[in-house]
Amino acid sequence: MTAYQRLPLLAVLLTGQAMASMDTSIAAVAAPAIRADLAGPPALTQLVLASYTLAFAVLVVTGARLGTRYGPGRVFLVGLAGFTAASLACGLAPGPVALVLARVLQGAAGAFMVPQVLTLVQARFDGAARARAIGAYSMILALGVAAGQILGGLLVTLDLGGLTWRAAFLVNVPVGVVLLLVGRRVLGGTRPPAGREALDPAGVLLLSAAMLALVLPLVLGRDLGWPVWAVLPPAAAGAAGLGLFIRYEERLAAGGGAPLLDVAVLRLPGVAGGLLAAAAVMGCYAGFLFNLTLSVQERLGFTALAAGLAFVPYATGFALLGLIAPRLPGRLRDVLPVAGPLVLAAVVPAVAVLSRDGWPWVAASALLLAGGAGHAAGFSPLVSRLAATVPATAAGALSALVSTGTLLAAVLGVAVLGGLHLALPAAAPPATALLLVAGAAAAFASGRAALRGPAVAGARSAATGATDLPSRESVS
Repeated sequence: MTAYQRLPLLAVLLTGQAMASMDTSIAAVAAPAIRADLAGPPALTQLVLASYTLAFAVLVVTGARLGTRYGPGRVFLVGLAGFTAASLACGLAPGPVALVLARVLQGAAGAFMVPQVLTLVQARFDGAARARAIGAYSMILALGVAAGQILGGLLVTLDLGGLTWRAAFLVNVPVGVVLLLVGRRVLGGTRPPAGREALDPAGVLLLSAAMLALVLPLVLGRDLGWPVWAVLPPAAAGAAGLGLFIRYEERLAAGGGAPLLDVAVLRLPGVAGGLLAAAAVMGCYAGFLFNLTLSVQERLGFTALAAGLAFVPYATGFALLGLIAPRLPGRLRDVLPVAGPLVLAAVVPAVAVLSRDGWPWVAASALLLAGGAGHAAGFSPLVSRLAATVPATAAGALSALVSTGTLLAAVLGVAVLGGLHLALPAAAPPATALLLVAGAAAAFASGRAALRGPAVAGARSAATGATDLPSRESVS
């Protein structure tokens, strides 16, 4: 594939990813206007946000498996069409029930679309082009929430055509239509794989139930005033359900079946630790963003738009480091996943101290610029390394794990660190810093394992077309 052909393909994939990543924070910014306009119950705000997150979390692994079964290009386009139609339904919703149902459909469509992005990047790009594409993918994945907050604040504040909150959803429609027209040209010619396997309905049900039990209390519990004792049991049951799902998938694969998720990927040296490190960084980022946004609005009187604009230096630092990282020497690039979380761990408490009595824009912006660069260093090169470690045939499994892991981490980050901020504000920054230090340690261990392990040749040859996942005996 030539560079001329890669550019429109990457633009379609990353714009689709951005739409899905941004939609949570866009809706969060628009939530007060939604409730005022639709005169819904007090829980409406939480339901509008949670319905999207829950549908996405429950179905994202299934979406990845559908891509493997029917072809990632086709499933991406189906998900994009569904996301565009659901966005239109959200923007035209006549009442609260219709809006929540449309948000469920939007989250489900996003779950079909998003896992195909990394799969298609691995399949269609190689060498340095793949590294740059994965860097751009990581940037969109990580910064979609902040970008959505800024865009949502702008759309609601400008009140285009008197649409207020509806513009936050309707903006997806023209973008989605253009993407579909271009996407059919760059992706429409792909054929589904020969010899397609069964979808593993038992795995779908088991994983869906586990994810629902885990995510539901974390997303809704605090906002609905649930006591801790009511939140912990279903969350614990969900975590146990995920363990059962992994065991079931292992047994299904050992018996010659077609698992929903090939969990053998987790046994490749460095993959589990790398995913844990990436999740730690993303979870801390989500908690930091939530806490900082809440703090500057409640204590300093910022509007939602001003709070989003205050975070622009963070996004700038992330983008700059993301662009530079693929061009760095290999040894320096290998250090970034460890150094990045440590930089962010220093920035978080520093910003908390600096913003106690005001918001000194120059100093705060400099810190956030460094924090964004640290975030990028701790995330993008790590995802690139994981993509290189995993053969192309396992790209769908890796994409599902990255999407699910970062989503769960973000939910946990907001629930745990956000809850700590609401209960004991002074404890949240040091707790975030400690988690980031743990993430740096996990990244270090992951890198050492990848270098020591038997998959070193596969890790270095993935860019040249490795095609087979090592046998389960070789990675046990």
